[in-house]
Amino acid sequence: MPEGDTVWNTARVLQRALADARLTGSDFRVPQLAGTDLTGWTVRESASRGKHLLLRLESPPGASAPGHPSAADGSPAEPDTGTRWTLHSHLRMDGAWRAYAPGERWAARPAHLIRVVLRSPHAVAVGYHLHDLALVPTAAEGHLVGHLGPDLLGPDWDPAEAVRRLAAHPDTTIGEALLDQRNLAGIGNLYKCEVLFLRGVSPWTPVGAVPDLAGTVTLAQRLLAANRGRWTQSTTGALHRGQTSYVYGRRAQPCRRCGTAIRKEELGERVTYWCPVCQPPSQ
Repeated sequence: MPEGDTVWNTARVLQRALADARLTGSDFRVPQLAGTDLTGWTVRESASRGKHLLLRLESPPGASAPGHPSAADGSPAEPDTGTRWTLHSHLRMDGAWRAYAPGERWAARPAHLIRVVLRSPHAVAVGYHLHDLALVPTAAEGHLVGHLGPDLLGPDWDPAEAVRRLAAHPDTTIGEALLDQRNLAGIGNLYKCEVLFLRGVSPWTPVGAVPDLAGTVTLAQRLLAANRGRWTQSTTGALHRGQTSYVYGRRAQPCRRCGTAIRKEELGERVTYWCPVCQPPSQ
């Protein structure tokens, strides 16, 4: 699943491609938004919230409410007067947005995976295999992302609040708790594994037994922030292939600290990587 920094980077790609652009066309290929036409709408901002993408738009005066082009009796729907709407999407494991120049071939993924196309005079944004697509009033974004904890890469980042949320469930393993976006938003499996290795904490340690939760969440934020603006994620400082992580994706390879073989095992619904020597079980 994409980590918070990947989603942050994707939001910036869309920001550069579409910000303040008036859309010349749209094509939604999902049942819930089929027939929705955003032609004439203006893209005001592309933002991320944890692992959620929020494309904020302004509808032109006189536009029909999205998804409701006409009233039940077939008469025109009551037009709005130019309001803000948010196109929400989630990448999950396999979603992606790509920006192309007009006329450029869309080569990132097979065409049958396309879920939405947004056209502007200078760029075309194509969303592949997106999940949870929804178009809602911007004022109602909270219904989609209000449950999330502090965003590690957002202006609302609050380590004390993240610690409070984690500590509220002392019996949960720290490996599972860090992936729970209700505690803190943005950590995926890669950063979970790497943070716990760097802190010397076993993924199976109960939250209540982790000696320094504040240090753990602070390190997580530093690692994600260090990778903003680049697509190669590194926790070691190296960018060469095979050298970017300490434990993640390195099953049976020697630990970079002690030489012990890195292990891989299921934890909750995800796999985890760890060094049994550098991350001993809690006592």
